[in-house]
Amino acid sequence: MKRVKKEHKKKIMEMIEKAGDPNNYETSWDGNGIPHISKKKSEIKKGKSSRARGARFELKVRGELEAQGWIMDKWTNNVDLEENKIIKAKRKYNPFKKMLIVGVGFPDFIAFKRTSKKSYEVIGVEVKINGILSKIEKEKCAWYLNNEIFSRILVAKQGAKRGQTEYVDFAERYKNKL
Repeated sequence: MKRVKKEHKKKIMEMIEKAGDPNNYETSWDGNGIPHISKKKSEIKKGKSSRARGARFELKVRGELEAQGWIMDKWTNNVDLEENKIIKAKRKYNPFKKMLIVGVGFPDFIAFKRTSKKSYEVIGVEVKINGILSKIEKEKCAWYLNNEIFSRILVAKQGAKRGQTEYVDFAERYKNKL
């Protein structure tokens, strides 16, 4: 049997201590019976409510844009910035719920609107409650606009007043990223 380094021993003991506290922590175990991940139950609850809140906001945004005459659909593709091409979005697997999560493309929605008899405006819509995009998301938006996949990309965020939604045009907000 190998000797365990002090820093690893300390980490292992913390994991065992958390695993033995079922009131505050939820622990998943690996195949050898060793605690793999311990999550605080309060954090699990917070994450669950945040995901539900985000999903409700997504539905609200979709409904608002459909009411404005846009034809909306879930965008199931993503951009591979290394290969410089569009790829099919991979589904996320949640090992705790034993299910695949569909709809992880970027941006969240694709929207069409007829502008004249033979032409349509095609936009991407990314829904963020706080309206802040990560560095990778900004790069992907710039790629979509530079390659003319979308004519524009809207970032939907909650407004200052309760129940209000703001739509920020990516090209106007992040001019330096293009």
